[in-house]
Amino acid sequence: MNENKDFLAKEPIGHLLLKLALPTVAAQIINMLYNIVDRIYIGHIPGDGALALTGVGVCMPLIMIVSAFAALVGNGGAPRASIFMGQGDKAAALGNCFTVQIIISVILTTVLLLWNREFLLAFGASENTVGYGVDYMNIYALGTIFVQLTLGMNAFITAQGFAKTG
Repeated sequence: MNENKDFLAKEPIGHLLLKLALPTVAAQIINMLYNIVDRIYIGHIPGDGALALTGVGVCMPLIMIVSAFAALVGNGGAPRASIFMGQGDKAAALGNCFTVQIIISVILTTVLLLWNREFLLAFGASENTVGYGVDYMNIYALGTIFVQLTLGMNAFITAQGFAKTG
């Protein structure tokens, strides 16, 4: 297992950048494919497909906000975790950020479930499309904890040198 981590100290920076960045970029592309596939299926709904697609499209800013909070904790905490792991304190390295990720997930889920209609109207949904957006965001909000943990904690896996695993 130590062999997997030793390469971080021995390989050239350019090679490490490619080795660690490519899996991270692939993870982000896969995350965006989730939204694209949703749009493909929703767009093919007979009759209301166009309105439903517009309703889902208006949800994108809220989805990006959820992703931004995951990145906030992940990209801020992963370097901190690397420092603690280098000092040999593995417990402190991950515990605080994981707890913050859970707290943020609960807050975001609550906010999205309570005020998603108002947010969607503020982001440009019309009375014709807001119902579709609210339905989509209610389902997405229930999965916020999984999005937060997947995107946010992925940075910690990469920071340990396991980019392919992340």
